Amino acid sequence: MVTAIALITSFVVALLITPLVKKLAFKIGATDQPNARKVHTGQMARMGGLAIYIAFLAGVLILRPENETYFYILIASTIVIATGVMDDIYQLTAKVKFLAQIVAAVIVIIGGVQVTFINLPFGGELELGLFSIPITLLWIVGVTNAINLIDGLDGLSAGVSAIVLTTISVLAILQSDIFIVALSIALLGGTLGFLVYNFHPAKIFMGDAGALFLGFMIAVIALMGFKNVTVFSLIVPALILAVPISDTFFAIIRRIVHKQSLSAPDKSHLHHCLLRLGYSHRETVLIIYCISAVCSISAVAFTLSTLWVSLILLLVVMILIEILVESVGLVSQEYRPFLNFIKRLSGSMKE
Repeated sequence: MVTAIALITSFVVALLITPLVKKLAFKIGATDQPNARKVHTGQMARMGGLAIYIAFLAGVLILRPENETYFYILIASTIVIATGVMDDIYQLTAKVKFLAQIVAAVIVIIGGVQVTFINLPFGGELELGLFSIPITLLWIVGVTNAINLIDGLDGLSAGVSAIVLTTISVLAILQSDIFIVALSIALLGGTLGFLVYNFHPAKIFMGDAGALFLGFMIAVIALMGFKNVTVFSLIVPALILAVPISDTFFAIIRRIVHKQSLSAPDKSHLHHCLLRLGYSHRETVLIIYCISAVCSISAVAFTLSTLWVSLILLLVVMILIEILVESVGLVSQEYRPFLNFIKRLSGSMKE
């Protein structure tokens, strides 16, 4: 009952606060101008993530989650949202934003959020030892930026984040993890409330304030919620976050293949590729929602299945992702190793 009240409260707060944040954004110059890489054509208010943050605080104020890491998470997330707001106003350099993410990640690591071991599929644990901190740091910063990278269409990042948070909430309820339920539900309500204004045609963008805050919180919540899953500890959050993680991974591959800087911007992310194939703005977003939902359902099935079923399920998901990547040209139009293999295989069978 209290969880439902917190969800509704954070949703309503975001619903009421977002128009005020929009007015504030225009007043202080936190706006997004159209350019060659962007799909919008007029000036748009940014900084919508501030509304999500305020709504999140309202939700956790009701739930009052108790955990030794709670204070550290609040401090770190406040640093992230402050950095995002400053970037939406003043356009901070990538180095400054990266440094802020590192500081925030270190704070939660000091607070006890760490991957100290990884459960192995056939029993036993792999102790990470000295690698615990760098792996945790890499996960938090990586997922934070992965969510930021998919924030390219109206409602895309917020919608995918909502699907991810819904899945985390369901799994946390199944595991009776009250702390993770509280954080994910409070964040989910704020995200859904903001999505009302952010879905196409958007009235406001979440900006780096929203993308970095959501990415950071999802990274931390996912890490804490599934580090004790019995089969492949990190596979469950990786499956839930398959869309942003895959898009980021193949963006890196794409830039290596084309000998570009890893930080070089381009218009070849998944949503760009779908737009080029002729899908409308709304259709592209809904397609990616569906892909994210399928990955999330797979993650739930993964946690409830036997070892061998989980392995088969993981293999199927990986194959489907590779087929999608090659079909839409996420790396390049020429990158089709798996599809070419299937083509050769079917050709030889006909002979």
